[in-house]
Amino acid sequence: MSVLSAPSRVLETRLCTKFGIRYPIVQTGMGWVSDVRLTAATSEAGGLGILAAATLTLAQLRAAVAELHARTSCPFGVNFRIDQPDIDQRVDLLIEARVRVASFAQAPTERLVKRLKDAGVLTVATVGARRHAEKVAGWGIDAIIAQGHEGGGHTGAIPTSLLLPQVVDAVDVPVLGAGGFFDGRGLVAALSWGASGIAMGTRFLLTQESPVAEPIKRIYLDTAVDGTVVTRSIDGQPQRVVRTRFVAALERAGWLGALARGLRHAFAFRRLTGTSLRALVREGYAMRHRQQLSWGQVAMAASAPMLTRVSLLEGRVEAGILPTGQGVGLIEDLPTVSELVSRIMLEAEQTLRRLGSKEEA
Repeated sequence: MSVLSAPSRVLETRLCTKFGIRYPIVQTGMGWVSDVRLTAATSEAGGLGILAAATLTLAQLRAAVAELHARTSCPFGVNFRIDQPDIDQRVDLLIEARVRVASFAQAPTERLVKRLKDAGVLTVATVGARRHAEKVAGWGIDAIIAQGHEGGGHTGAIPTSLLLPQVVDAVDVPVLGAGGFFDGRGLVAALSWGASGIAMGTRFLLTQESPVAEPIKRIYLDTAVDGTVVTRSIDGQPQRVVRTRFVAALERAGWLGALARGLRHAFAFRRLTGTSLRALVREGYAMRHRQQLSWGQVAMAASAPMLTRVSLLEGRVEAGILPTGQGVGLIEDLPTVSELVSRIMLEAEQTLRRLGSKEEA
């Protein structure tokens, strides 16, 4: 299936113009999943690939950005956490390496948004409520991802169908819909609500370029629409994952077991990413204060990255979690990223024609 060379004008949105991409499709920065290969493939296919950098050391991030520049001349983004102790060095790296887009795995700060914008880096924030969209828009954010309840990983309580038009009406920057999108019909639906495009995680996770272990991909493909659960047992915050026996065990476990498991995984994550013990403790204190979590929940939150890694990359579903959007129940295949983007754009064109849409002269 070939990529469209001239999409409908309806599909050439503000997002495409502002970010310099062909199609209004963004691949989100999923921890352990959105690596160099997947990110480059998405950007080469005409969308915007976003590298997940929260689990990378500074040196690994530098190498990954260099490899991305070698793999594609198209715009790409980098997603990072603002509470990392070397955040200013990471921002310096993005600026020096001329990365097109910076997105945030957590709520950004006004200082970081301004610094990136002053250096010519476009910024993107993900929100789950209108008031959050208004706040970051006031700081000068360049685009907003409005993720509804159907979304994977950390998610809010408002359905995409209600959140998206609400955010679009509240701000004057490009808004992308996230949560439940996986095809061209969804893209047209998002545009009809006033969005400038869609951001997808699970759909890109289930592609050939995704680094997720093949047996795990089969589990995702076999998951029904009602096969997911939103739980607080992982890190104290609502998170949508595939319903598994391990997740059920997490929900039954007491705080003492969660604390022990959390500390064990937290130290494993520290070794993997090179995070110092002092930085790990400092982040724990900040998390406890900012999110008003118990120490058990803090330990759980620190262990979450490893719970994701052991399942997605090592294939050990009995010892980890499978973050997912609810749309997983409607995904049935593993295309290449290029095939996926082409299919979405063709389906969108077909949907517009079916609805009787006519291009303006």
